[in-house]
Amino acid sequence: MIIQAIFIVMTLCTLGGAVGVVSSRNLFHSALYLILSFFGVAGYYVLLSAGFLAVIQLMVYIGAIAILILFAIMFSRESAMNSAKESQANRQRWLGLPVAMGLFISLIAVIIPVNWPIQQTAPTTDMVRDLGVAFLTSYLIPFEVVSVLLSVALIGAVMLAREENPPVKETK
Repeated sequence: MIIQAIFIVMTLCTLGGAVGVVSSRNLFHSALYLILSFFGVAGYYVLLSAGFLAVIQLMVYIGAIAILILFAIMFSRESAMNSAKESQANRQRWLGLPVAMGLFISLIAVIIPVNWPIQQTAPTTDMVRDLGVAFLTSYLIPFEVVSVLLSVALIGAVMLAREENPPVKETK
């Protein structure tokens, strides 16, 4: 009974945070809702007795990724304020449904059982070792591609936040 109550609370955190991310008009509030959603996912890992993944979720996603997003928002705060005066309508709404359907199909494909390179019956230390070996052998290239993609996205965000013609300060 208590596990079900905790599951419901974590579901409300995860789904409420996700709805807050997409419905909030304030970019900073959306980032805070994202942290709430990440916290809910960490709670799911705790309920699944996957403490290692819960700690990684807290450290990597909440402690690094979300803080990096908040830092980028605060870094580009002035340009975000200037763009808030513009229309918030998205010209590519027609693209949203196919992308959402593709994401849904991808998530369903993940749910279908797959033979992962990690043994399911190994003790926790062996699972962590096998996960590390899998990352360094089978998944090294995708891992590196994602790291380069995130670096390029961060550089792009800084370039977009930078002013083309900075205002000249008058000296008296």
